[in-house]
Amino acid sequence: MGDQIQFIVEKLNQEPFRKNYNLISFDSLESLQLLQLLSDVLGEIDPKHAVDIREELPEQTAKRMLNLLGILKYKPPGTVSDLSAFRQGLVTGSKPVIHPVLHWLLQRTSELKKRAYLARFLVKLEVPAEFLQDDTVAEFNKQYEELMEAFKNLHKEHEQLKISGLSTAEIRRDISAMEEEKDQLAKRVERLKKRVETVQNHQRMLEIARQLRLEKEREESLAQQKQEQKSQLFHAEQKLQRAQVQLKEMQHVVADSKPESLMKKLEEEINFNSYLVTEKIPREMESKKTSVYFLQKVVAEPAMTQADLTALESEINEVNAQMNQLIEKRMMKYEPTDSKFSMYRQQASIISRKKEAKAEELQAAKEEMSSLERQVEQKSSQAHELEGSEVLTEEEFKQYVNKLRSKNTFYKKKRLEIAEITAEYGILQRTEELLRQRHEAIQQQLQAIEEKKGISGYSYTQEELERVSAVKSEMDEVKGQTLDNMSEMVKKLNAMVAEKKASLAPVIKELRQLRQNCQELTQERDEKKIQYDSCAAGLETNRSALEQEVKGLLEERAQEESNYHYINCMKRTLEIQLQRAKEEMKAYVSPDPQERRKAVREQYTRIILEQENLGKKLREKQKVVRESHGPNMKQMKMWQDFEQLMECKRECFLKQQNQAAIGQVIQEGGKDRLVL
Repeated sequence: MGDQIQFIVEKLNQEPFRKNYNLISFDSLESLQLLQLLSDVLGEIDPKHAVDIREELPEQTAKRMLNLLGILKYKPPGTVSDLSAFRQGLVTGSKPVIHPVLHWLLQRTSELKKRAYLARFLVKLEVPAEFLQDDTVAEFNKQYEELMEAFKNLHKEHEQLKISGLSTAEIRRDISAMEEEKDQLAKRVERLKKRVETVQNHQRMLEIARQLRLEKEREESLAQQKQEQKSQLFHAEQKLQRAQVQLKEMQHVVADSKPESLMKKLEEEINFNSYLVTEKIPREMESKKTSVYFLQKVVAEPAMTQADLTALESEINEVNAQMNQLIEKRMMKYEPTDSKFSMYRQQASIISRKKEAKAEELQAAKEEMSSLERQVEQKSSQAHELEGSEVLTEEEFKQYVNKLRSKNTFYKKKRLEIAEITAEYGILQRTEELLRQRHEAIQQQLQAIEEKKGISGYSYTQEELERVSAVKSEMDEVKGQTLDNMSEMVKKLNAMVAEKKASLAPVIKELRQLRQNCQELTQERDEKKIQYDSCAAGLETNRSALEQEVKGLLEERAQEESNYHYINCMKRTLEIQLQRAKEEMKAYVSPDPQERRKAVREQYTRIILEQENLGKKLREKQKVVRESHGPNMKQMKMWQDFEQLMECKRECFLKQQNQAAIGQVIQEGGKDRLVL
């Protein structure tokens, strides 16, 4: 509770509240101030609730706050009766009700702001069914629901854009880059069209190339489908292997077990469950009931003082001592037969305690096993959602590791080959550069010789003619080869498609059988899971009911304990005040003058007399000051005038000295000029 109040005070002292509270000032707030503070916090979450509660009725305030808390999905602790107490506490401004609400609101302010904003548009208005019979109302209601769905979609897109973090500058850069790439592609397409238009039968060749591209895409899609079918087949084989392993284990267990052993296991389980139902659970319930009875009895009794507690403790100690004496006397009077019975009783009690302990350990182990099974199912489902496949077994993981090692070796080998090719490429590049330099030097010498002979440009023209003729012959060869290659490619593709279909036919047939087996196993597993879930749900319901009951009793005990401590403190305060009053009365009525002087009344009377005497002296002094005020003020005025006069004389004296010094300097300067 102290940590909760500390958190509330820290949050209220920050922006945007800035209340400047401390723990004492916050705890001393009255109910109306607490309600106004809660209204301010709700107004920060939803601006519509920023109102002064003094301007509205208490019922309206409670209704408004309950409505917003329901929209924000606040769940008050407790049962239905506690809910009515919660509403009553909210109306009256009770601290045990307001403090948890403030703690919950200040913990998640940003999230609740978003929820309140969405509630303005997503809380559906309930229209009665008789009004929906009208076509106009039904149409408006339909439009209202469509707009609500559109708002949901837009809000989701807005949140996704926020999370993605794409800025407008990046989008503009991407758009400009894509436009530039588009222009370049358009130019390349135009150039290629112009080059192709000069070739004969270019339309037919383009059609054949298009068909080739379509066949390649189809081949890729078929290869992808084949890969998917292979992966599905692999997963189905894994499931089948696991199912076969489980079936073998179950058959092995059934083969090894005999009807007698199975009956024995069932009898043990029945005995354990019957022990739980007939002995353990009734005993626990009885102990709970007795503890509840005693707690209710303690609560119903009036508040006890420390003296009562001390008396009860002494009485308990006396009763325990008497019990111990009676037990000792009984043990001394035991006969041998009774001693044997006592030994048997002790052994029986020890065995029963061990039995209870083992039953509790078995119950805890079963609960732990069920929780671990649920965790395994949850982890496997998460892995399936993340990876899209089942979790690998130990053998499959080893195969996967071996495959990775072989790929790593292959990768290292290829990296060495790439390094060798890169080194060879550098050597060839350097050789090409040297040859190019030699070619340029020879070309310059040839041009110089042609200029000398008067036939400049002859070698260039000869090279161009040879290049054009070579290009023409190459184009003719490429055309012929392209047509032949296209026809051969089409034939090969048709043959490959037929071969793939023939090879996939038996695989598809086997896959159908495996799918049927998988469906049967899945159906059986679902039936078993339904049985398990129903049993687990029943046990969970019983456990939650018991936990809720225990929680309510603990809260009730804590509340009563706090009330007890509060009443005890108030009682101590009143006792101290009463004791002071008794001492005061005793001192006041005492015949001893010394004792009477110690009384508070006498002390205050003496202080009052002293203050009255002091007041008389001060009034006399005030009278003297009033009488001498006029002459004193006149004398002070005379002294001020005298001070002003002396200051004026001092200034005049200083000015006279300065003028005499300046005249002396001027006279000395004139004498110097005369001497010169």
